[in-house]
Order: sequence, then C-alpha cells, then structure tokens
Amino acid sequence: MKTKTYTLITLLVLSLASCNVVDQLLTFTISNQTSFTIASGFPLNTASEIITPDVTTNSSAEFQNNNTNANLVKDARLKELKVTITNPTDKTFSFLRSIHLYISTDSTDEIELAYLDDINSTTNVLNLTVTDSKLDKYIKASSYKIRTKAVIKETLTKDITVKADMKFRVTADPF
Repeated sequence: MKTKTYTLITLLVLSLASCNVVDQLLTFTISNQTSFTIASGFPLNTASEIITPDVTTNSSAEFQNNNTNANLVKDARLKELKVTITNPTDKTFSFLRSIHLYISTDSTDEIELAYLDDINSTTNVLNLTVTDSKLDKYIKASSYKIRTKAVIKETLTKDITVKADMKFRVTADPF
C-alpha cells in the first residue's frame, strides 16, 4: 500500500514539474514602446492626463516567431515598464510627484498597467511598479491605447519627451 502511495505522489510531483517546464518553454517576451510629451505649463500638484498615441503591436509577428498564435496565448502580464526622458537629455524626473499608466483597446475596459508614487529621483530613468493584471486581450489586439496620468511638483519651462518601454511576459498553450 505504501508503495502505491509513494508512486502516486511521485507521479503527481513529476506531472506538476513537467507542466512548469512546458510553460517555461512556451513563455516569451514581447516588447513595445511609446512616447509622450509633458508640456510646459502643465498644472502643478494636479493629476492631469497626457495624450499618448495608440501603440501598434507587433504581437502577430512575435507569436509566429515563437511558434504560436493569438488563439493559443493563455497568459500575458506586464513584466517591466521603464520610462526614460529622451528630450531634453539633461532633464531628470525630479519634477515628477507621481505617474500612473493605463491600458485599453476599443473593445476592452481600461485597467491600470503600472505606477510610481512619491517620486524622489534625480535620474532620467524610472522603473515603475507593474500591476499583476492579466493582459491577454490587450496583447492580442492590433493596437492599444496607453493613458498617462501624472502629477508634477515643479514648474516646467520646456516640454519633456518621455519614452515608455514595456516588456510583456506571454505564455502560450501548446494545444
């Protein structure tokens, strides 16, 4: 009887471990980016929206490069979102109090993607805190919208261009 129990437990552990190995084999990263401008004259200490152009995804090509397609994607989550000031090159994020980015498509609801509050940075790069939202519907779409809400704490004398680099972790189903 003990032998059967040990055999059953061993088989369960092996099957669970093999599922994790299969998931790792079918997991890949999709990278996208967008840029937006924080205009001079942006209101101080008020959460204001920044217009961001639609992001055209390269998901179909990425799915094909990873031997899968959109129908087989079972999980997509944001792994990293980094914002970088690209113009003026000597500007840092010391002017920024908080930033929140949201994602949506024409056919899906908007959800929060990443954020950072109480910013006290003297660099031109910020790594935002990503949410654990499931993003399959957004990644499978041909494009999505990013809405940015920011609060600044200093008066801006020049427009600031910011690039947002997003890395999504995608896992496909083998069947």
